[in-house]
Amino acid sequence: MTRRTIISILAPLLAVILAFLVGAVVIVFLGQNPFYVYRVLFSNSITNIDGWGYVLFNATPFIFSGLAVALAFKGGLFNIGVEGQIYMGAFAAAWIGITVNLHPILEIPLALIFGMLIGGLWGFIPGILKARFGAHEVINTIMLNFIAMALTNYLVNNPFKEQGQINPIPQTKELYSGAIIPRVYPLFNRLGIKMSPSVPLNYTFFLALAFCFLTWYLLERSRWGYEIKAVGLNPKASRYGGIKPEFIIVLTMFLSGALGGLGGINDVMGYRYRFLDGFSHGIGFTGIAVALLGKSNPIGIIFASILFGILDRGALAMDVFTNTPRELIQVIQAIIIIFVAIGNELIFRLLIRLERERE
Repeated sequence: MTRRTIISILAPLLAVILAFLVGAVVIVFLGQNPFYVYRVLFSNSITNIDGWGYVLFNATPFIFSGLAVALAFKGGLFNIGVEGQIYMGAFAAAWIGITVNLHPILEIPLALIFGMLIGGLWGFIPGILKARFGAHEVINTIMLNFIAMALTNYLVNNPFKEQGQINPIPQTKELYSGAIIPRVYPLFNRLGIKMSPSVPLNYTFFLALAFCFLTWYLLERSRWGYEIKAVGLNPKASRYGGIKPEFIIVLTMFLSGALGGLGGINDVMGYRYRFLDGFSHGIGFTGIAVALLGKSNPIGIIFASILFGILDRGALAMDVFTNTPRELIQVIQAIIIIFVAIGNELIFRLLIRLERERE
């Protein structure tokens, strides 16, 4: 078990190192100094409190999307529809925020629950199609992404568009104050940690950490978690053990969608305080990389999300202070995924060899 753990930790770390080495080669071909470029990337992210605030703010939606993908992975499913679930959950929460005016103690949980339910419904649809008709969840979730983005685009451009808005991007009106998740800088300042009020880090980050624990508890300490993993490993064998794979498939996709539905809360309720059309910019797809890099483990997902948060924060500084395009960060992220996929296969083969040697 110790060797398995060490290998599982070293493989993603090696993938990240190799990805940065490949990125350095690309930077050299662009005529830049990779040491200077990487220094700019990291110095603007992790050398001061405000930089860390932006990193954790960027990491928050990645945690939710990574958990959503990882939970589906544990059930033997590939939920590539987290992007659509983010849009649906975010709009559902925004709808509560612009139509219901309650005390924050009531309205914030109401908006979160409604966002989870609608996101879960968007995962339930491909789940029931998979369980009932055998339709592949990858195809269905991809199609539902387009439907979710088109539906929210229509809603924010027509019945819920803010009247007289100045922003050229369609948006809803501002949420009622009861639906706004406050920023954390007052807490940090009271603790003696000086953080600028402009830093958008809010309490959604702590909510994301709480859901990491809840996801871990579900998978490792509950009957449903055991059944989800059993079906993911072998649906036929799990049926002989008294588990109903069809129910577990639907449940897994619903829970995965519910986690995905929380992926837009950070932006809608903690940053812009309204639903902005096209706000996600691929958070759901980045969640796939986060889940792979984090080995579908909630703790690993936290660290992977922070890494991607650092890259997102540093990309802006790299674009401004160097002649290296910020799109290089997307290249590095893609290379990380490739190396993680290769590493997973190598780990699998290495573990098989270790088992044979032990026998």
